[in-house]
Amino acid sequence: MSNLPISNPIKGPGLTKAGVIVLQFLLIFFFEAIELILRRSLGIITCLAIWIAFFGAIYLGRRGTAYVSAVAPPISLLIASLILMPTAGGGSFAPTKLLIDLVAGLASVSFYLLTGAGITWYLWFKREKEKGATSLPGSL
Repeated sequence: MSNLPISNPIKGPGLTKAGVIVLQFLLIFFFEAIELILRRSLGIITCLAIWIAFFGAIYLGRRGTAYVSAVAPPISLLIASLILMPTAGGGSFAPTKLLIDLVAGLASVSFYLLTGAGITWYLWFKREKEKGATSLPGSL
C-alpha cells in the first residue's frame, strides 16, 4: 500500500444547508429503523448515528452550515421516531402509547443529543465570534 497525500478528501465546497439536513435525516432514520427492527427500542446504534450526524455535518458541510448541523438532528430524530415507532417499532397508533414510547426513546438517547448539540453549538459560536472579530473595522 502506498501513502497517498490527501489534503482534502472532499472535492468542492461541501454540502449546502439542505444537503446537511437530508444527510442527517437519512442517517438517523436508517439506523433508527435498523435498531427498532432488531431491538424494538432506541439504543447505542441510534446514539452513534446521532453523533455521526452531528460531526459528519460539521466535517462535510460548507461554511455557514454549523447552525443547521446543530439544529437538524433533534428534529430529524423526532420526525423519524414519529414515523418509525408505530410501524417498525411494533408500537401502536394510539396517541397515549405513541407519546409514552416517544418520550422513553428520546430519554434513552438524550445524552448523545445534548453532547452533540452542545459541541456543535460551541463550534458555531466560536466561528461566529471569529467572524465578528475579523469583520470589525478597527480590530487587530
